Amino acid sequence: MSSAREEMLASIRSALADAPPDVEVPRGYRDIPAPADLVELFDERVTDYRATVTRCAQADVAEAIRSALGDAGRVVVPADLPYPVDGALTDDLSASELDAVDAVVTAAAVGIAITGTIVLDHGPGQGRRALSLVPDHHVCVIRADQIVAGVPQAIERLDPLRPQTWISGPSATSDIELNRVEGVHGPRHLHVIVVAAG
Repeated sequence: MSSAREEMLASIRSALADAPPDVEVPRGYRDIPAPADLVELFDERVTDYRATVTRCAQADVAEAIRSALGDAGRVVVPADLPYPVDGALTDDLSASELDAVDAVVTAAAVGIAITGTIVLDHGPGQGRRALSLVPDHHVCVIRADQIVAGVPQAIERLDPLRPQTWISGPSATSDIELNRVEGVHGPRHLHVIVVAAG
């Protein structure tokens, strides 16, 4: 008796049996032209997801982080975050301790302008996955030169052997009546700080 998978693959093979072997699949999406202003498009798309975006100069990052955190009491950061965060806890917390934290500040690996997505590969300044998924408020700092046009360009910058977390806005879901609920599988609030190049 064959499985549903085997039946599906057999059906595909049968449908492709008469196709010429040298048919090239169009891959034009890989070569989309870069938008005129990547940072502006990224800002617009991230905002569309109900996240907050702050743009600042390198000298103003600490103040932008303070402002983004607002009245968050307990804040946790990865040990190697390259930005100062006053009074923050360094992440060596258990799951229950992490659940009691108000906010987290991380860096990012890459931003995607067309989709408004930030990607963490949990390298320097990004911490472990739980760090960006458990606290209710995530402040993510990304440099303007880390923003690329689309997913293919992001994939080129990422190591496929590293864990990755792709974030497009605050965590949200909708029920059958389209009632939106935020903070279901991750932070309820996302604040992205884009640091100008230079």
